[in-house]
Amino acid sequence: MAYSVPDLGYAFDALEPHIDAKTMEIHHDKHHAAYVTNLNAALEDTGIGDQPIEQLIANLDQVPDDKRTAVRNNGGGHANHTLFWEIMAPGGASEPSGAVASAIEGLGGLDTVKEAVNDAGVKRFGSGWAWVVRAGDGVEITSTPNQDSPVMDGKTPILGIDVWEHAYYLNYQNRRPDYLAAWWNVVNWDVVGAKFDAAKG
Repeated sequence: MAYSVPDLGYAFDALEPHIDAKTMEIHHDKHHAAYVTNLNAALEDTGIGDQPIEQLIANLDQVPDDKRTAVRNNGGGHANHTLFWEIMAPGGASEPSGAVASAIEGLGGLDTVKEAVNDAGVKRFGSGWAWVVRAGDGVEITSTPNQDSPVMDGKTPILGIDVWEHAYYLNYQNRRPDYLAAWWNVVNWDVVGAKFDAAKG
């Protein structure tokens, strides 16, 4: 079973003005597609490419040594971007509710969480991601380099922001803080809440 790029599920321009259509098109159709192509190539003839991507990257020691870096980078890229497209889906709740809202309140409320996530994203040197992961009945903020995923550390992400330049450069150039601030306008909290509910505490 080869991995594949999931359909975006909404138009490239659906997140404008916060994320422009050209960035979405290149990001989804080129960058994500490249991760999937490279991942499938790395897994060819290994016999381990028939499992959910989260399971694969959570158990990288099963990957042959000479393939592990490629699977880590490209498998992480596939998993991270798949979540990214889902949580930005337009038309959902603009604020958290239910259990995830209670978890966010436990960290001081939504504004506090936004500030902490943005800070993690700004301080991530080079390329990487800023995350909200489930931690027991609550959440915690973390960040990872490159295409590493919290899944690799046994954690379940419910929200992640791509801070690679390809995610924002056409519109924001070097202004990563502006991109991070604008990004919260496109979060679909219905999806984030469902991911929190489904995650293991």
